[in-house]
Amino acid sequence: MYKDKSIHVVIPAHNEETQIGKVIETIPYFVDRIVVIDDVSMDDTAGVVLRHQQNNKKVILLRHEENQGCGGSLATGYKWARDNSCDVAVRMDGDGQMDPADLPAILDPVVEDKVDYSKGNRLFTGEAYEKIPKVRYFGNAFLSLLTKIASGYWHIADFQSGYTAINSKALHTIDWDKMYKRFGQPNDLLVRLNVYNFRVADVPVKPLYNVGENSKMNVFKVMFTIGWLLLRMFFWRMKQKYIIRDFHPLIFFYTLGGLFGILTVILFIRLFWFWYDIGHIPPINALAAMFSFMSASMFSLFAMWFDMEANKDLKSK
Repeated sequence: MYKDKSIHVVIPAHNEETQIGKVIETIPYFVDRIVVIDDVSMDDTAGVVLRHQQNNKKVILLRHEENQGCGGSLATGYKWARDNSCDVAVRMDGDGQMDPADLPAILDPVVEDKVDYSKGNRLFTGEAYEKIPKVRYFGNAFLSLLTKIASGYWHIADFQSGYTAINSKALHTIDWDKMYKRFGQPNDLLVRLNVYNFRVADVPVKPLYNVGENSKMNVFKVMFTIGWLLLRMFFWRMKQKYIIRDFHPLIFFYTLGGLFGILTVILFIRLFWFWYDIGHIPPINALAAMFSFMSASMFSLFAMWFDMEANKDLKSK
């Protein structure tokens, strides 16, 4: 128990034979259950967990018959926690990249009912740029910008961080079978949390790298995959939150911004075609292209501003 709340740590694991034992051993004493989900590992991950289970009755091993990815493993763990009297479920990875010393800081905002979901942010400290591999650092920054727009949580960053805590209310509200199951799961979940107006907070955590982990992420592939996911989830959030559940005029602004954006592309293609074909640009064409660009920018920025205002209460109290 932690401050009279039952705490379950959910650990998705796939081929983490060398790391999972260290993770289990360093989980703080106040954690009530350590739920490890073996996602069809090809090594001895399950065997290591079973050996720890003999000496630690807190350890629970759940095994998939088919590989479901990190998100699918997390959903399995969350559903188990939801159905077994969990007050707060913490997600930690099986590769040892999440410092157990940061766990109280992750838990406090949720346990004290300041937010419904807290997440680690590795970018708060000056150590992040030096410790995180540069490709992943800049990829993370780019995806964070896109996720702010898609999720509506403009006050948080480092959306790829998997070090999180979620309360019982959110555990029972989210449909875990519909959550995205591969890389991009944290982004997908934040969009779903926003639709239900759950409060979210960032918590500074220490970035840990080169602790023996074996990264399974192809950064360039993931950026395109998550980018497409965020585009789809953005439109889903707009429909669910601002049309179906409650209407908001920012829909008009985003729609006009999108239409003028498409028109801008067409007009600039036409502009460059005239430049190539006749050697100069008709003034009326240049004026129309710039007007369309300015309109697209203004409508989109106003829509983002309205979205930011609509979600300003979803911060820590």
